[in-house]
Amino acid sequence: MPMETSFNGKHLLMRLSDTPGGAGDERLIAEVLEEELSPFVDSIEIDAVGNAVLFKQGLGAQLHPRIMLAAHMDEISLIVMKIDQGGFLRVAQIGGFDPRTLLGQEVIVHGKRRIKGVIGSKPPHLSSAEERKQTVPLTELFVDVGLPEQRVRELIVVGDRMTIDRHPVELLGGRISGKAMDNRASVAAVAICLEQLHKLRAISDVYAVGTVQEEIGSIGAQTAAFRLQPDLAIAIDVCHGETPGVADDLVQQIGKGPVITFGPHIHPKIFERLKQVAITNRIPYQIEVSQGATWTDADPIQITQAGVPTGLISIPLRYMHTAVETLSFDDVQNAGILLASFIADIDQAFVEDLICY
Repeated sequence: MPMETSFNGKHLLMRLSDTPGGAGDERLIAEVLEEELSPFVDSIEIDAVGNAVLFKQGLGAQLHPRIMLAAHMDEISLIVMKIDQGGFLRVAQIGGFDPRTLLGQEVIVHGKRRIKGVIGSKPPHLSSAEERKQTVPLTELFVDVGLPEQRVRELIVVGDRMTIDRHPVELLGGRISGKAMDNRASVAAVAICLEQLHKLRAISDVYAVGTVQEEIGSIGAQTAAFRLQPDLAIAIDVCHGETPGVADDLVQQIGKGPVITFGPHIHPKIFERLKQVAITNRIPYQIEVSQGATWTDADPIQITQAGVPTGLISIPLRYMHTAVETLSFDDVQNAGILLASFIADIDQAFVEDLICY
């Protein structure tokens, strides 16, 4: 049976969701990890591109397998492209926003200081009948920070980052909703894993990496894997949870356990071991089949240098890339417990067996 964790993973998840960190600007997330997880690791380092590398040394004198965990820290965000007459800000997206979800949102502009703003557009009363039938494109949305143009130009410049200002909330049924659950939920799962490993006797050296810039191409995962040269790796991300109007075969069930992926980019022996560990430890799990690229950090990791045997665990999430991403905390906790149980089950013989299909 998996042991219960005393670590307050839910508190950490809520804090991570609340903390801003768009692609290329994840330093505040790394600071939270350093503060919260120092007791459970041997060292924490921020590398040249901003990855947070948390190292936990394996026990024993025998050869230690090198395991990399990758959970991206960045969230989808906006960037100031132009300051219009009147001090209104025009923006572009960093990562994949659906502009329909932006109208009416509150934001924080990360200028010379944090400045709150709202995303607005021309009201329907002043729009033509044809305009009212169409989605407002991103190019016609604007951010209003409530200041005169001169003051705006003193505090904000083109290129300043902008993140959604939304505090996470607990819903009924153990659900949590908020911004940046993609992928702070997985970062929290890795934290739970590290706390669990603090109690277990694992022989593997673990490099838990909070990766950067996944939303724009998994940049951090590539550089971290190249540098660390792990024997095997597990990427942790989110997948689509069941949603009204979406076919059942495209989604996973929220609250039914973490999702173990199988497909061309996934090493079959890691997939089988993850599944067996879940069964042995009575950890609920689901299976997802990928036809090719997973569009996660797993993709670049598995082709780094001479290749890294790689697996993928996902957390089901509704309303991906919106400000109300919704999940079950049970899935987050079980993902962390599955990771720790898997790591504790690995020895050098398994690593050597990975090169033999």
